[in-house]
Amino acid sequence: MLVGLIIILLLVLTLPFFVKAVEHNLEPFLFVMGLAATVISGVLSGHLVEEIFTNHLMYMITAAVLVFGLLFSVFQNQVQKWIRRILHHIPLNFFVFLVIAILGLISSIITAIIAALLLSEIINALPMERKKKVNTTIIACLAIGMGAALTPIGEPLSTIVISKMGESFWYLARLIGIFIIPGVIILGITGSLVAGKGQKNNNEAEEGEIPDLEDETITGVFIRAGKVFLFIMALELLGAGFKPLIDTYIIHLDGRLLYWINMISAILDNATLAAAEISPEMSGLQIEGILMGLLISGGMLIPGNIPNIISAGKLKITSSEWARLGVPLGLVLLVTYYLIIFIL
Repeated sequence: MLVGLIIILLLVLTLPFFVKAVEHNLEPFLFVMGLAATVISGVLSGHLVEEIFTNHLMYMITAAVLVFGLLFSVFQNQVQKWIRRILHHIPLNFFVFLVIAILGLISSIITAIIAALLLSEIINALPMERKKKVNTTIIACLAIGMGAALTPIGEPLSTIVISKMGESFWYLARLIGIFIIPGVIILGITGSLVAGKGQKNNNEAEEGEIPDLEDETITGVFIRAGKVFLFIMALELLGAGFKPLIDTYIIHLDGRLLYWINMISAILDNATLAAAEISPEMSGLQIEGILMGLLISGGMLIPGNIPNIISAGKLKITSSEWARLGVPLGLVLLVTYYLIIFIL
């Protein structure tokens, strides 16, 4: 079992970067890998299938992607006009800072899904070259993934932690808000530096040119919603398939070691890892370390978090493009937070 799961882990980590067919069909690939993981670990059963298909979050997320996608397809031109008007009054880099900081901080209230959908539409309308749009999206998704953890309605990870700990609504905001809120602001500043001022881009906005990105279509909305549904199923299967391995070898380790091992949340559902690792018996320091490791790692690769897959699908960001910034940025944040949480 162990060898088989390690092989699957390596395939998930490498194939999207080296095989174009896998990169362009990430959702079905992850689904097949998840199915293989459940077979190898011996957990595939009718009960597991029933448990996955009765997960209301899967339908809520897909419905949100579908409904908001349809709304944006109707109002896309108006959104672009509103953004152009705003950019006549404030610099592009300051606007990008506001978008990242605000979406990151309110994602815990409007949910990470809605924040990611809003982000995708805003980025789509911004007068920037493709590379800047891609990098801004990666930074913003990391901010959204972190910020959404402040309340139990922001994302599944925070819901599970609150439930397991038996704590109140604002427990996570009190526990890790001191790490997350400054982090979101710093990511906003980083995004503004990436965007730059770009006088030429403002001219492009007036001419109505949105380079490299296609306008939304009704067919595209339904296809993306279907891909999100399949992606969530894939995460459920991967989480279930790797759970025996996590239960046997990982959850009993020291919190400082778990912090780094949780980098696997870059490809696995961080909510599954949180459910396996978090315990009411743990100290606040242990929980802080585990959660921050999961939240930061989730932004490193496309499969790491729902906002990533939504935004990457909408803006057609490839796995290699995401990893080019997501991995080094995530590593810098991991080292920084490790020093803050465990050393200082």
